[in-house]
This record gives sequence, C-alpha cells and structure tokens, in this order.
Amino acid sequence: MIDPRLSINQATIKYADLKTALSVTAQAGVEAIGLWREPVQEVGLATAASMLTDSGLRFTTHCRSGFFTMPESPQRRASIADNLVAIEEAATLAAAGADGSTAVLVLVAGGLPDGSRDIVGARERVRDAIGELAPHASAAGVTLAIEPLHPMFASDRCVISTLGQALDIASDFDPATVGAAVDTFHIFWDPDVLDSIARAGSEGRIATYQVCDWNTPLPADVLLSRHYPGDGVIDFESLTRAVIATGYHRDIEVEIFNKEIWHTDPLIAVQRTAAAFAAAVSPHLTPISTEQSHA
Repeated sequence: MIDPRLSINQATIKYADLKTALSVTAQAGVEAIGLWREPVQEVGLATAASMLTDSGLRFTTHCRSGFFTMPESPQRRASIADNLVAIEEAATLAAAGADGSTAVLVLVAGGLPDGSRDIVGARERVRDAIGELAPHASAAGVTLAIEPLHPMFASDRCVISTLGQALDIASDFDPATVGAAVDTFHIFWDPDVLDSIARAGSEGRIATYQVCDWNTPLPADVLLSRHYPGDGVIDFESLTRAVIATGYHRDIEVEIFNKEIWHTDPLIAVQRTAAAFAAAVSPHLTPISTEQSHA
C-alpha cells in the first residue's frame, strides 16, 4: 500500500522529463511530487502548471534556488533576480497542484565565492539575500525553505551546514515566509540534530521533510551518493519521530541523487521508492487523518 504522505522529488527520477515524471508518479499510486526548475522551464511555467493540474498530484516543493553568497556585484543581482522568478514559479505551481499543495521554495545557499576563505561573511550574505527576497515571498504566499547541506559541501555548494545555522538565519523572519528543509541525508550526523528539529518545530519552521539514505563508500562524485531509505546507515526512526512530534503533518519527500537509480526505468524507481518508504519511514509516522495529511 502506498503511504498517502509520500512525495516523489523529481530528482529521484532525474532523467524523466516533466510529463513522464508526473505520469509515472501518478501511475504508481503516489499522490504528490516535488518539482525541479529546469524541467519546468523546459516546457514553460504555464504548460507545466497545466500538466500538474491534469496529473491530479499535490505539489510539495520547488527545487531549487539560492546561490547568493557572492559579494555585491552584477552576478549577485542576477542571482537575486533569478530567485524572484523561482518564487513566482513556486506560487504558480502550488496553485496548480491538487488540494493541499504547498508553496515551498527550497534554497541552497551557495558555497564560498572564488578565492574567498570568509565563510562567516558568506553566511551573512545569505541572511541579507533572504531579507531581500522575504517580502516578495510573503506577498506570493511562498515559504522559503533554507536547506542545510552536509559539511562536505560547504566550500562549493552550501555554507549552511546544520539545521541550527539555518534556523538562526530564519529567526529574523516570519515563520510562514522563511523556514527550513529537514533532509536526513544532510543532517543525520549532527549531534544536535534532535534538539534542532524540536526547535524548528517549536518555531513553526519545518517547511519540508525530505528523506533518503547514506551509505559508504561514497562515489567519486559525492553529490550522487544518496540511496533508497533503508539501504544505508541513517536512523529514520529517531529522525522521523522527532519531526512528527513537532506536529509536522505535510507530505514527506524522497529525494535521491544516484546514477544507478536514474538509469532505472522511472516507474520502477518510483515503485521501489514507495516500497522503501513504506518499510523504513512509514512505521514511524503517527497516524493522522487524511484531511490533516493534505493540509
């Protein structure tokens, strides 16, 4: 049986175009999907929104925007402008999704600017950028979800490495406008993770909960080292129970970057994802009503 709270993040079936991703997700009996900007832009926002509506799927997150750690420059202005476009995309897609869809835009901060060793300054520029974006997100009804990434990505992808750091930045803003993405792959290692999840819940800042597994040895490209839930070392019981204890009632995405999975037939990959989720995550979800799970 497919868990009604499962959402397939489109990255899990990266080689499928938007039409295929929507089709196989629905065909597998999954009720929700998180989309990525590139496939949406390939068909155009209006067409993507229409396709999403026709699929009958809920929309859970839009991935990804951010990448604004550079000093003030034309490059930074271009990044801010692109983030504003992403906010519009998230709002449009949420309106096109089935009842219960949420408008969540995942933000990956960006790494150290070329030639810089000033990681503290880079984090402050993340705070400043979100300060620029927050009024636009609020007006559009979009929640900006700051996603901390594992420290191995601090230099090139994300200077925000812990959920606590993400919450420290988010605390400057309304929780409805700026929250955090809780991704098991990136935060399972953190000795303060359970306290940080509790804090995120008490502040109303868990914008999305994403799951996949970690296993070693890591491939040469560590970005592609994610696995189906249950195929690695992550303790989904403690993390999931901590998230659910906060009152989190939205859908839960599986987001996997793994070439072997990408080369799998997308329908089979979605079916395997659903089975893995049912075995590794579903047993730790507190039963709630269907109405609540779609809120």
